[in-house]
Amino acid sequence: MPKRQVIIIGGGPAGLMAAGQSAGTGAETLLLEKMDRAGVKLRITGHGRCNLTNADSVREAIKYFPSGGHFVRPALYSLSNEALRTFFAERGVPTEVQRGGRVFPVSEDARDVVAALTRWVDEQGVTLRVQSAVTGLVLEAGRVTGVRVADGRVYGADAVVVATGGASYPATGSSGDGYRLAKSVGHTIVPVRPALVPLETAGDAARRLEGLSLRNVNVSVWIARAGERSGSGSKEADAFGEMLFTGFGVSGPIILTLSRQVVDALRMGSRVTLSIDLKPALDHPTLDARILRDIDASPKRHARNMLAELLPSSLIPVCLEQTRLAPHQPAHRITAEERQRLRIWLKDFRLRVTDHRPLQDAIVTAGGVDTAEVDPHTMASRLVEGLHFAGEVLDVDAETGGYNLQAAFSTGWVAGRSAARG
Repeated sequence: MPKRQVIIIGGGPAGLMAAGQSAGTGAETLLLEKMDRAGVKLRITGHGRCNLTNADSVREAIKYFPSGGHFVRPALYSLSNEALRTFFAERGVPTEVQRGGRVFPVSEDARDVVAALTRWVDEQGVTLRVQSAVTGLVLEAGRVTGVRVADGRVYGADAVVVATGGASYPATGSSGDGYRLAKSVGHTIVPVRPALVPLETAGDAARRLEGLSLRNVNVSVWIARAGERSGSGSKEADAFGEMLFTGFGVSGPIILTLSRQVVDALRMGSRVTLSIDLKPALDHPTLDARILRDIDASPKRHARNMLAELLPSSLIPVCLEQTRLAPHQPAHRITAEERQRLRIWLKDFRLRVTDHRPLQDAIVTAGGVDTAEVDPHTMASRLVEGLHFAGEVLDVDAETGGYNLQAAFSTGWVAGRSAARG
């Protein structure tokens, strides 16, 4: 009996995992990659360190998926974080848990991850063809029977797995091909937009603070819906951790975490403001007492020098300007009203968000193939027989911390096995 023929489109984390699982399950497997090698985007993930997964349980991990968490649950149980770590350890890539439960290779080198995956798919008997961009799916009587590539050739198949990634970092090959393929055979595409993306802010404060990293701060997102007359709107989300000022606005882990909600609010025409609590460990009375102690300790110090006890040096000029404190004013002459302005600013330093960076700058793409049209237990299309999806092409995205890569590996694992079994 001839072997089942499976084609995997895309040589990223989901595609490589799907290909290896398909071949390991007994199917003759062809992996088509448009770039000149597999794993191009995977090589740069996590700034080249490759945050493979997170140590959270599946139950906890699901909470970090703004979209598709319920859908991806069966896949995360099929290939859990522990199983993924074992998989890589058995292939010479041991891992370790770092801050926030993030799991990295001990070598902290994404190239080791790519090498292990490509070596594995080769050992499984996968045929890899690079520089083979798929331009269309071939259908007969409602089932997929093959794919068409850019040079006009058609490859026949019993099953096809679309694992082309999202639309961020297009230079790595993730340019939205999978959305076009899925749409061409009737699938619904949830609007694609950036997730985990830096934000642009009004004014020159961010530019003046470019390069400043703040740790242990709390950032809140305030959204005023279109049509609201005045005020800052309502607090919609917040996150504690590290952020970074850039020439155009803000970035860093907690900004990326909050960005998905910001992007969606901006798309709806809402006004978005970030509130930065620079002293989240101190409530207002405690912070006021702290400021008074600093004043009493050196009453003749200039206000500028006193602030050095509270703030990074580059943030002091912005603080003085926005609180209207005279830089050379002796500390003991700071009035109660001025002290109140300072205290409020330290707990509520505001930046208005004007835009987000473009999709190509996003770490992850939100939106994609509507998961209502895909079986979560097999990653099989509910519309086209023999067609499967895996990875970022699906409308599944998560916060930072390794959850997105875990989802890619897990959905690829399920899709490859399912496609091979039919």
